[in-house]
Amino acid sequence: MAQGTLRRNESSRAFRPGTTRKYRKRAILKNGECNITTSKVSQQHLRFLQDIFTTLVDAQWRWTLLVFAFSFIGSWLFFAVIWWLIAFTHGDLEEMHLPDNQAENGWVPCVFNIQSFTSCFLFSIETQHTIGYGVRTTTEECPEAIFIMCFQSIYGVMIQAFMVGIVFAKMTRPKHRTQTLLFSKQAVICQRDGELCFMFRVGDMRKSHIIGASIRAQLIRTKCTKEGEVLSQYQSELDVGADGCASDLFFIWPQIVVHRINADSPMYNMSASDLLQDRFEIVVILEGTVESTGQSTQARSSYVNAEILWGHRFEPVVFYNKESQGYEINYSRFDETTQVDTPLCSARELAEFYKIQDDYRSNGELDQWRYLLVER
Repeated sequence: MAQGTLRRNESSRAFRPGTTRKYRKRAILKNGECNITTSKVSQQHLRFLQDIFTTLVDAQWRWTLLVFAFSFIGSWLFFAVIWWLIAFTHGDLEEMHLPDNQAENGWVPCVFNIQSFTSCFLFSIETQHTIGYGVRTTTEECPEAIFIMCFQSIYGVMIQAFMVGIVFAKMTRPKHRTQTLLFSKQAVICQRDGELCFMFRVGDMRKSHIIGASIRAQLIRTKCTKEGEVLSQYQSELDVGADGCASDLFFIWPQIVVHRINADSPMYNMSASDLLQDRFEIVVILEGTVESTGQSTQARSSYVNAEILWGHRFEPVVFYNKESQGYEINYSRFDETTQVDTPLCSARELAEFYKIQDDYRSNGELDQWRYLLVER
């Protein structure tokens, strides 16, 4: 009776006329990207250029491919100009020293079959990429030509390794693995084993598992210190776990991650009405090692108060299939919840109610024993 009255009172307080939800602007988007931009950073471009490899890996594909193309074309043109200067200073581009007249006057050029800048450009490409068509070759006539040929060959290997490394790093970035790591669209709050619990579900669509998977959750809200300082992005760690385990997951099927709202929880004083009025964000982070590649990966998501259902519970998604003799995961029910009877008060008020109830029961039993002793 008392518990029913408590729920009715909380219901009228939570859904009173004129009540509207308040939302906090996200720091982490639902797809895991950080909703953060930087501004007014001194020497920002210089700092990014000093770490050009990471900058190109983080850049969008169109900019990476543009830099890829210009790095090769620019190097071809640069060395083509050098080859043209070598041929020009040696006199290979004079009318009597062109390839058609070299056999008559016995002229030995720095590079055979160089007639114009176009020939120098083609020879630059052949040298840098060791194509070796055999028409244009370096002679022993010019030491500077031999030096440039060696230098361009070394440079070509270095720039190819650098650019291929960037493309490979972009294609194998661990964050691409997070596209198949799922977080439930909504989180729920309901009772489990007599305690109010905040819960959300995580799942992995691939058969290659995440090794050593661990889950974390942080509550971001505004806090005012005793000195009056307002901390608008104050972070509090939420103690989370799955089933009877800690934050480490045996991630072979979707898991419901649970945060028990007890006296150590920053959500201990939050009721259903506070959920409507308060502005906060719960950031969840899943980390582990990709089984197929051995690389570490991190998947993120977040929940604001509008995405938390009070008095709901997740539907089961794992069933045993007798035909295939194995467990089957129905991802069409991954986000489905069902409504359950849940007190609308805070976890602190619920704990106080249970304490009063236990005291009442123990006092009632004591009075009953006293009555039996008196009767005897």
